[in-house]
Amino acid sequence: MSSMLQPQIILLKEGTDTSQGKSQLISNINACMAIVDAVRTTLGPRGMDKLIHDDKGTTTISNDGATIMKLLDIVHPAAKILVDIAKSQDSEVQGGNMRDSFLVKGVAFKKTFSYAGFEQQPKKFLNAKILLLNVELELKSEKENAEVRLSDPTKYQSIVDAEWNIIYDKLDKCVKSGAKIVLSRLAIGDLATQYFADRDIFCAGRVTEEDLQRVAAATGGSVQTSVNNIVPEVLGTCELFEERQVGNERFNIFSGCPSGLTTTIVLRGGADQFIDEAERSLHDAIMIVRRAMKNSTIVAGGGAIDMEISRYLRQHARTIAGKSQLFINSYAKALEVIPRQLCENAGFDATDVLNKLRQKHALPSGEGAPYGVDINTGGIADSFANFVWEPAVVKILFIADKCNQCCHRSCLSHFECG
Repeated sequence: MSSMLQPQIILLKEGTDTSQGKSQLISNINACMAIVDAVRTTLGPRGMDKLIHDDKGTTTISNDGATIMKLLDIVHPAAKILVDIAKSQDSEVQGGNMRDSFLVKGVAFKKTFSYAGFEQQPKKFLNAKILLLNVELELKSEKENAEVRLSDPTKYQSIVDAEWNIIYDKLDKCVKSGAKIVLSRLAIGDLATQYFADRDIFCAGRVTEEDLQRVAAATGGSVQTSVNNIVPEVLGTCELFEERQVGNERFNIFSGCPSGLTTTIVLRGGADQFIDEAERSLHDAIMIVRRAMKNSTIVAGGGAIDMEISRYLRQHARTIAGKSQLFINSYAKALEVIPRQLCENAGFDATDVLNKLRQKHALPSGEGAPYGVDINTGGIADSFANFVWEPAVVKILFIADKCNQCCHRSCLSHFECG
């Protein structure tokens, strides 16, 4: 009986930090506020970029909150939860200094390595057939120490001719297929390049698997592992193919493809960091549109929905007695952080704009519900009328995640770390 009353002994490794109580709650809040301060100035169309340099020497320029939080070296447990929730939300909804960038209604990829004779090939076709291959079209040297033993020296030439006949047979079958554009994932050597050039055929070898599959999906063709029995059904087509010079680079562009759902955005810029950030921004924008297409319910952006929920909570708080009213009012005030930060990032008087928004949203008719921050004028405007929208699912996840963060933050009043 006495052994059952003995207290449990927990052994912690040396250097373990243990904290609990009110001081730990304050520590949790401070850690999360530090994260918030690092990303809050990126909010909105006039948010600022952050330059992050890690210990590996990698430099990243971004104003995407989720990207910034991923790159921060977080050690505080409560702050780590904040980062994990941000990653979860980013994977669910996929968010939120270029030159010569352009949009292609089809497929485009950077020109691959080419051999002598390439410049003699045509660089533009109308309604051309496209042959996609996973076949090597070049003469290969024999492996090291390879031997060919002959009893009759006169047969040596016939062996050499046989190798040439094999490659010429492959090339001839490609030409007879009727294709004017030949792409292969494997190498197309100098012999094949010149052979195609003499017959007004464009070719490109060492095309990446991803680009080859994109061309196949867009043009209706299929990748062949052999040049034997090439039937018209396996060939792709497009209204226009051209190789275009853009700056110091050349791009192979297939437009007017049968699959009108394929589009390529070519990004160019002065530095890789700018291109990476533009890619992240475009990805977020595309995923938001995709999410809106799947979930057609939208709400007014620009802080409008946040102000409307804040107004509703303040009214609801008046019907509740006790300290719970203070909690609800604090939550309502916290929702005003988003329109406030939008104003501050744009250089506007946040106090003046928020007062206008509160007055508008308080109208009994409800006509002020869609009003949010107008970034263009520094005042307020109907976000619905200005096409500043957000998918409702994004806002629902946002509010749910923030509630979860508050719960985790208050629950982590005691933790141990080593």
